[in-house]
Amino acid sequence: MSTDYEYSFFRIAKEDVTASTAQKYKQLRLHALSVAPTSFSSTYEIESAFADTEWINRLTATGKETFICAATPTQNNDPSDSQSSLASTWIGQLTLRGPQSPSDFALPPESGQKSPTGEELWQMLSLFTLPEHCGRGLGKKLCQEALNYLASYKVSPREVLVRLMVKPENHATVSLYRGLGFAEVGKCTLAEALVANGDGHLLPGDVSGEKYSARSGLIMVLGIRRG
Repeated sequence: MSTDYEYSFFRIAKEDVTASTAQKYKQLRLHALSVAPTSFSSTYEIESAFADTEWINRLTATGKETFICAATPTQNNDPSDSQSSLASTWIGQLTLRGPQSPSDFALPPESGQKSPTGEELWQMLSLFTLPEHCGRGLGKKLCQEALNYLASYKVSPREVLVRLMVKPENHATVSLYRGLGFAEVGKCTLAEALVANGDGHLLPGDVSGEKYSARSGLIMVLGIRRG
């Protein structure tokens, strides 16, 4: 018998983070790194070595917001299911970095990205849903949860600009972002994407090689107006 689920989407409030919260996030993140290593700039080997305090710090750090999709098996799967077997599991994640300063958000002219014009600036990254839950529109709903947060958590400035960087060969992901209203505005290098996503520490000393300097990643942006 296949399992049916109810899904919920929420932001992890920094003031509510506990050791248990961090453990759930750690399990999701490491699972994601193990089943889809090419989707992330970091690796399972790096993050599996993190101490428990590092996972708490990730969820409470200033300038970062984490959003989760949780799956709860429905009771109609099997009337004999215990409450423990119906506990929710975190199966998807999304991160926002910001608000960023114009200088941190800036890219070189050759990227094609225009200079900000006073908007509140955010970077969207690390969208992921576990493979067994794909095909249910969860990634789009997770993005919408994050975008709704940006639109409503305060009233000014009125204009918000959300940017993401994605590999063009990830056709399904690019299509998802287009469906949300994101538009392509230029191309980035892997080095620029790593820095924008907060992973600049993973860069080697020399980034002149094609792997890091080729301008092949898509830059996509979405404008949000509050109020």
